[in-house]
Amino acid sequence: MSELILSISIEPLEEGGYLATSDDLQGLVAQGRTMAETMEIAQDVARKLIESYLEHGDPLPTHIAASWRQSQRRTKVKIPVGITPAVVEA
Repeated sequence: MSELILSISIEPLEEGGYLATSDDLQGLVAQGRTMAETMEIAQDVARKLIESYLEHGDPLPTHIAASWRQSQRRTKVKIPVGITPAVVEA
């Protein structure tokens, strides 16, 4: 699975809740009761939009395509690194 970084804007709504949109991915509109819920919905909408582009063979938006190419060439792995206290204090 690849991970892309996507910029979104979240704004509070007068009637309550929040609205998320993205200049990077046209069509991304998500609304939620809380900011966290709105971000979660936006992630789901973004994933579904990108999957739709790929399934239908449509070209990805420029920013998304560039991030996609980078993610295909790079593997991110988290590794634990132990540090001896004496080294840290030196």
